Amino acid sequence: MTQPYVKQTIDNQVGYIEFFHPAHNSLPGDILAKLANTIAEAGQNDAIKVIVLKSGGDRTFCAGASFKELININDEATGKVFFSGFANVINAMRKCPKFIIGRVQGKTVGGGVGLASATDYCMATKFAAIKLSELNVGIGPFVVGPAVERKLGLSGMSQIAIDSNTFYSPDWAKQKGLFTQVYDTTEELDESVRSFAENLCTYNPEAMKEMKTMFWKGTEDWDTLLAERAAISGRLVLSEFTKETLKRFK
Repeated sequence: MTQPYVKQTIDNQVGYIEFFHPAHNSLPGDILAKLANTIAEAGQNDAIKVIVLKSGGDRTFCAGASFKELININDEATGKVFFSGFANVINAMRKCPKFIIGRVQGKTVGGGVGLASATDYCMATKFAAIKLSELNVGIGPFVVGPAVERKLGLSGMSQIAIDSNTFYSPDWAKQKGLFTQVYDTTEELDESVRSFAENLCTYNPEAMKEMKTMFWKGTEDWDTLLAERAAISGRLVLSEFTKETLKRFK
């Protein structure tokens, strides 16, 4: 696999949405836009009762935002648009009337932790360590912060946001409530995800829709909140500190 993609397949009423990018599943703006649209469309597709969010490849679920795009931001407006990419996906997941199951097969960083946190039920392998690395480059997990805090609590989120150079183990993430189960192999993960999702399809769709609304109560302002957070990141990415840091990464 060398070309980025977002694709959807339907199997036994389960909609599998898969994204991929050859750079460790980092996500540029066009792929994020496709992902948000695909999730929104799946939410309205009567052939789908439950959604599974997954990525291609073996050892990385998502490396976060595209570094190539990040280093080319030269004004605040472009920065806000760039950081709104993950905001749009998180909001699409939040508004989707169907349960979204996360399938996290490997390491996840930055925005990827936000995606995992925005799922309604998330399962992982023992390789799925997590890291919020934004502070390393002079910004912060502003856009994904609300989703991560909702799952890990303020204490857990602030811990990994401040300790931005450390990968936290899948077991830690499970203890904090991000992952529901951690499996030894991807094969075990896939079988459990499939079985769990197909079982959910036997339940009342209206009941699941009402439950999802209940679970996400209190997030109704996220369209505005995440846009404001994207603007903060868009401003900080232009700071002298961040520009100098990004030059070293080049």
